[in-house]
Amino acid sequence: MTEDERYMRMALDVARLGEGQTSPNPMVGCVVVHDGLIVGQGAHLEAGTPHAEVHALRMAGERARGATLYVTLEPCNHHGRTPPCTDAILAAGVRRVVVAALDVDPRTAGLGVNRLRDAGIEVEVGVLEKEARDLNRHFFHRVRTGRPYVIYKVAMTLSGHVAASSGHSQYVTGPAARVDVHRLRQIIPAIGVGVGTVLADNPELTARDLAAGTRRDRQPLRVVFDTHLRTPPTARLLAAPGRTLILTSHRAARTEAAARLIDRGGVRVVPVSERDGRLHLDEALRAVAEEGANALLLEGGPTLASALLQMRLIDEVRVYLAPKLLAGGLSALQGAVTQSMSEAAELHDVSIEWLDDDLVLTGRVRYREEV
Repeated sequence: MTEDERYMRMALDVARLGEGQTSPNPMVGCVVVHDGLIVGQGAHLEAGTPHAEVHALRMAGERARGATLYVTLEPCNHHGRTPPCTDAILAAGVRRVVVAALDVDPRTAGLGVNRLRDAGIEVEVGVLEKEARDLNRHFFHRVRTGRPYVIYKVAMTLSGHVAASSGHSQYVTGPAARVDVHRLRQIIPAIGVGVGTVLADNPELTARDLAAGTRRDRQPLRVVFDTHLRTPPTARLLAAPGRTLILTSHRAARTEAAARLIDRGGVRVVPVSERDGRLHLDEALRAVAEEGANALLLEGGPTLASALLQMRLIDEVRVYLAPKLLAGGLSALQGAVTQSMSEAAELHDVSIEWLDDDLVLTGRVRYREEV
């Protein structure tokens, strides 16, 4: 491992301090090194607050002059809710800047690096780039596509069922797996379900059972895909802390039912175009991104998940596999007919872990080329 890689790995570790807090911004970490000593470090912790470079340079103070600055993402070069980080770097007198990955935001992409180079600062790009891009894959995906990165979370038995034939589903997995799901809800900015799940399970869709010291006031944006606006005003998720976004048809959004839901407070009803009597899912996801969500945790149900998979709109899958067998029940994906294995979407970069007796499999979706 080179010295640059060593310090960049530290910057990546620092960046993770902002996990679950920065959306729609990326996670960024910064380390300032002078004469072989770390004199400053910082992370971007929340949208609208100082960026990682600013925190690190403030800590370094005068020791930043002539130092090397390691940053996991190209320094911004535009005025947003905060001033450009390139201004802070130039003012601090930094001699060299090492960047893991270039930004994809058109307001900065390549411009931050060019400005630093034009000012006479030595800039190197691409140190641990793969790791940096993976860290912010949700952000990169949202900027590139205009949609949140969709993670399909599903708990199923070894027989492939998410519920018994009656619809009973509590609980497929054990306590450790359920705690892990609440951890995901804490770090992923939005959680989505179909209205069928709201009617069948009446969930709160909140982050609970959190580790000591975790912020309880940070809840995901709750998203309900509800073409005909069947979400009842008494639904538990409407009374839970945080915001709720209900995606429905233009026709339903003009009804008294919509007005009653909005009157609950904390609820936004957004009209979406229809396709074959269902919501246009690409448009629906874009509405979620416009709410500031880099990623969406899809929790239910099987029909919605199947539709998103058919539209190639699921990007990652996290399966909690319980050591149980059901003779019959509800499948994890349903609502579409497939004729051969050639129609299967494949997972890559697959990882597995154990949570007590439950096996957790995570992988990114690779879709076959369309012909």
